[in-house]
Amino acid sequence: MKSQVKKISFRQMVGGGYDDYLRFKGRYRICKGSRASKKSATTALDYIKNMMKHPQANLLVIRKTGRTLKDSVYTQLKWAIHKLEVDAFWKCTESPLEITYKPTGQKIYFRGLDDPLKVTSIAVDVGVLCWMWIEEAYEISKEDDFNTLDESIRGAVPEGLWKQITLTFNPWNEKIWIKSRFFDARPDPDILAKTTNYMCNEFLDEADLRVFERMKKENPKRYKVAGLGDWGIVDGLIFENWKEEAFDIDAVRRMSTVKSAFGLDYGYTNDPTALFCGLVDQTNKKIYVFDEMYEYGMSNERIHAKITEMGYAKERITADSAEPKSNDRLRTLGLRVHGARKGKDSVKNGIDFIQDYEIIIHPRCVNFITEISNYQWDKDEFNKKLNVPIDDFNHLMDAMRYALEGYIVGDIYSWD
Repeated sequence: MKSQVKKISFRQMVGGGYDDYLRFKGRYRICKGSRASKKSATTALDYIKNMMKHPQANLLVIRKTGRTLKDSVYTQLKWAIHKLEVDAFWKCTESPLEITYKPTGQKIYFRGLDDPLKVTSIAVDVGVLCWMWIEEAYEISKEDDFNTLDESIRGAVPEGLWKQITLTFNPWNEKIWIKSRFFDARPDPDILAKTTNYMCNEFLDEADLRVFERMKKENPKRYKVAGLGDWGIVDGLIFENWKEEAFDIDAVRRMSTVKSAFGLDYGYTNDPTALFCGLVDQTNKKIYVFDEMYEYGMSNERIHAKITEMGYAKERITADSAEPKSNDRLRTLGLRVHGARKGKDSVKNGIDFIQDYEIIIHPRCVNFITEISNYQWDKDEFNKKLNVPIDDFNHLMDAMRYALEGYIVGDIYSWD
């Protein structure tokens, strides 16, 4: 009796818009794209297919912080395995975080750039480490960090394989080193720098498309980046008094001049729920940002569970007072949440206060870094700057203002 072989059309599964990307064998494969441009899904499917096709290949998946890997790229690759209907051939483990192709022992390794020794010391059991995927590459703000990763993919590879580093990201800021290095580079056979957007994703339904149409109408600046995949133009940053630094959190916390500050901004479907975790040194005029929560679709029960899991259930948290029902529910669940005060000129006064401080951001706070490097003054129809911030990249920025409410001296301000 002959066994039946099920044939799957990879091209039909992936769809259009990525043919050159899937064929490219040069060293640097770069894809910036809008939301829902299927760049991550396409990349995950491509790697699962190619590892099954090439029995000597191994893949290293990188994000800036290791804790973000499980709920992002790891989950995306598990989805790709299921989509290709090859679950029986793969083993996925969370401790250690790995995916193994059972017939050969090939592996997909996951590492965060916040543990550099583990990134540079990988020894594979089978074949060679020839591929690297850096997801949300925008988070890697220092080109030197990328150079370190680049150097880890080296040495000869068996015939038929190729060494390649893939970067996928949303192009929030045109000043990122990725633009000058890859997109502005002269033609090079080792570089494919590609832009995609949601219009090449034929799997979106009418409801999905309406989200982008509303964005195009109501927030054209965001649509340019999150809809079309163009570079975000940063002009007139609100906070330039910040730096990224891997400071010792416990050492800062023990300083006699330092007090903690926690702020919570609510979101759900289109906006994230954001928790700001900071340490304030009023004597030396410094704000240390040491942790964050930044997740979509969170119920009050999930917010409580996540904050508890992070170890901050006993902290005093100042939350958006426009959500009294949520504040009440979180208090019932055991969190020490209270609504921010109301008053006049809150946003401007809060910003003025924060601008007098040096903001030191721990590298693991990737969403805070993304927001603060894109948080700008708004402009009117004549391109003249207004004295109000844009209504974007402001979830952790608002949470920071709520958290610092008690340190602001003077009138009682509104946090609307």
